[in-house]
Amino acid sequence: MDNKIKSNISLYIADNTEDESLVNYFNASDKFTVLGTSALADKVVSDVERLKPNFLIMEVLLSGMDGFLVLEKIKKSMGSQMPKVIFISNLSHSGFVSKAIKEGASYFMIKPIMPQNLETRILELANPVKEEKIERVLEEKISNIFITIGIPAHIKGYQFLREAVKLAIEEPEIIGAITKKLYPTIAEKFSTSSSKVERGMRHAIEVAWNRGKIENINTLFGLKIYSSNEKPTNGELIALIADKMLMEG
Repeated sequence: MDNKIKSNISLYIADNTEDESLVNYFNASDKFTVLGTSALADKVVSDVERLKPNFLIMEVLLSGMDGFLVLEKIKKSMGSQMPKVIFISNLSHSGFVSKAIKEGASYFMIKPIMPQNLETRILELANPVKEEKIERVLEEKISNIFITIGIPAHIKGYQFLREAVKLAIEEPEIIGAITKKLYPTIAEKFSTSSSKVERGMRHAIEVAWNRGKIENINTLFGLKIYSSNEKPTNGELIALIADKMLMEG
């Protein structure tokens, strides 16, 4: 492999598939340098520690240990020098997404991966926008999802749900403490009670379902998740939207 430095964005690709499209794509680009590739977890760890790439593109399932353990090892050994990590995987369970972000990964992308989309994510991370712009883009994306599934902006539950999704993106584990932490956090921000936050969210979801936007929800998430006879709990909908946004970066 030609390791001639072509740019200041260096990559290491740790994947267990025979598909070399990602490697070929980034090798052909003048914006990136692929420093190495391997599907062997121990080799990934030693190579990354030695080569110090800017980015580690990594499958969850590697030979010898999983990607989460690899991430743990390089965090411990490299500290502030560790690369930004983007997971790519066929495993789309929300638990994997939450675990990846919690452990310090920047993105979790579901295969099949379009190399152009991965390039966009890398460039976004390599050239971060200002925090206020990120906040604005995040709120716009959440608002677009709420409009699509039929949650009107004028009701209080809309604001509660929007804040809940933002919290779940920043701190995925908060979904496991919805009554003890999520509701009280939102209640404090809006100077109200946890019970009113819970009821407001529930009302917003009921409004969406009564508007008959169920097919929009299934189309948005790419799965037939719900029928007209069943509604998600507050926590289920918050987690679903937060996980979708985390996977999309």
